[in-house]
Amino acid sequence: MATPISIRLPEAIESELEDTSKRLKRSKSFIIKSALEQYFAEYVDYQIALDRLGDKDDEILSAADFRESYGI
Repeated sequence: MATPISIRLPEAIESELEDTSKRLKRSKSFIIKSALEQYFAEYVDYQIALDRLGDKDDEILSAADFRESYGI
């Protein structure tokens, strides 16, 4: 079940959202929901990368070593 929320947007963002909505023939809600889904998916990847960078026991491979290990 969807939960309604209310947000305040700067006029420039709202205008861009309106234009995008018309151009794609999609609702503003659809565009906002899609943008949030993408943001959260990328944030998870970003957090995993940060966690791995902070792990002193995690092996770091050079690009050359990586390619060699995969036969590229």
